[in-house]
Amino acid sequence: MGGRGGLCVGTGHEMGSTFRGNLGWSSLFQMKALYALCLVLVAPVLASKADFQAGVARISITPPMPFWLTGYAARTNAAASVRTELWAKALALEDSRGGRAVLVTSDVIGLPREISDAVAERARKRHGLKRSQVLLNSSHTHAGPVIWPNLRVLFDFDEAEQARVVDYTRRLCDNLTAVIDAALDDLAPAHIASGHGAAHFAINRRQPTSNGVRIGQNRSGPVDHDVPVLSITGDGGALRAVVFGYACHNTTLGGNFYHVDGDYAGCAQRELEKAHPGATALFLMLCGGDQNPNPRGTYEHVEQYGRSLADAVERVLSCGLKPVRPPVRSAWRQTQLDFAPHTRATFEEEAKSADRFRQRRARLMLDTYDGKRPIRKLTYPVQAIRLGNDWTLLGLGGEVVVDYAQRAKTEYPKDNLTVAGYCNDVSCYIVSDRVLSEGGYEPVDSMIYYAQPGPLAPMSEERVFAAIRRVMRKAGAR
Repeated sequence: MGGRGGLCVGTGHEMGSTFRGNLGWSSLFQMKALYALCLVLVAPVLASKADFQAGVARISITPPMPFWLTGYAARTNAAASVRTELWAKALALEDSRGGRAVLVTSDVIGLPREISDAVAERARKRHGLKRSQVLLNSSHTHAGPVIWPNLRVLFDFDEAEQARVVDYTRRLCDNLTAVIDAALDDLAPAHIASGHGAAHFAINRRQPTSNGVRIGQNRSGPVDHDVPVLSITGDGGALRAVVFGYACHNTTLGGNFYHVDGDYAGCAQRELEKAHPGATALFLMLCGGDQNPNPRGTYEHVEQYGRSLADAVERVLSCGLKPVRPPVRSAWRQTQLDFAPHTRATFEEEAKSADRFRQRRARLMLDTYDGKRPIRKLTYPVQAIRLGNDWTLLGLGGEVVVDYAQRAKTEYPKDNLTVAGYCNDVSCYIVSDRVLSEGGYEPVDSMIYYAQPGPLAPMSEERVFAAIRRVMRKAGAR
């Protein structure tokens, strides 16, 4: 971490011993002392004229109880209680030349394009924001509400329950619009800095077996333990917001958990906000499509991982930040990914399956054939938001596997790149050619629940990277 950061006090070893584990009174005192020292060291920078205007806002998106949770096919009834509140949060940025961007994070499984496009269109009409200037990311908590029509094959609602789910989705759209409005109304002079930490509770879950790849533990599989951090401070040096990310499924809690909760990402945000009263913490889900917390299954694990992630962010805030300068630039592109070939007979046969989820997918696909509009392609969004030459957020749609982040960082080693999946449209898993060739849940079985006709066709990875190169170039990548 010391090699990637700016000002730093003490060695990486010393910092690790100071911050390891949960924050107790002693380590909390040491952290605050180090943070105060760091503020003294960077005071000349903070005393300079602010390069940005920044606004921050939040709004509760906790569903009314009882309400169905999403993410697991094994659940058989709705949740009856709320363990922790869910939030949508927005960070609005503007430079002196009028460059703007708004980042919206949400404690939900994933936003389908029906919501994201509607919210972005409202932002265009209300504030003149281009589509490239609004990025919506979801934490992918599996203890959050159904977002219609995301993962609709999981559910067979009656008319009343369907109406409740649709109503919540409509109100979510309104809430996301409102939080953007509020963040833009909150603009004030700000300084921005970035850095990187690390957390180590994620594991590659694609375990090879004699019968193919299954969800398990693959300790030799690729992972990305990077914790990118973006701090936003006011003219006086007080922390107003912190954006941080991690590449790991929010599946610490299993399908037997029937309470609304933000999982480890929600816990990490709460820990940071408790440590910095008045500041807002925004979590970015990165390319964790094939990553799980390990071990998992209890609420003790949620708190352990949330605190571990918050500790990683604190280390960066205390001693590992470099200034970020304007301008604010952005780019947006939609590309087309092909699905593997299929025919009507494919789904006529699947409709005979004893598996109720395959039956539902088959009926939906047969409807598309009846309407002479079978699904052959996936419209796929790629977005970049770039602050000067100091920090770039690459936003990819879908449940993106870690291979994409590793490859993108290799292709753009000078761009301080944060690669986030789960942006703008979480329509299915987006797998690399390697994962596609291996088969298993992410490229094949998951498409049933996402109501997609089957796996993506080979070479999808290359089409995604062609779009990545275009938005990176347009956003000014080196």
